[in-house]
Amino acid sequence: MIRVVIAEDETYSRERLRDMIAEFPGLQLAGEAGDGQTAIQLIDRLKPELAFLDIRMPGADGFQVLEKISHQPHVVFITAYDSY
Repeated sequence: MIRVVIAEDETYSRERLRDMIAEFPGLQLAGEAGDGQTAIQLIDRLKPELAFLDIRMPGADGFQVLEKISHQPHVVFITAYDSY
């Protein structure tokens, strides 16, 4: 089982990701964060194998989250911005 954390500030996007993760039997949602600081705490505490990180979030963007966490999961960056 691959444990997953979602870090996304938009509620709708978090819900969509949660629904998509639920469709894959090998994935287990371990936690969710709506901002960068919470994502840092959640990732280091839960130690998931995979993290979906929004590039732009309040508190810390996805890149800053990666710089500050001690646990290093595999990462999929997510964003609604075309410039990324």
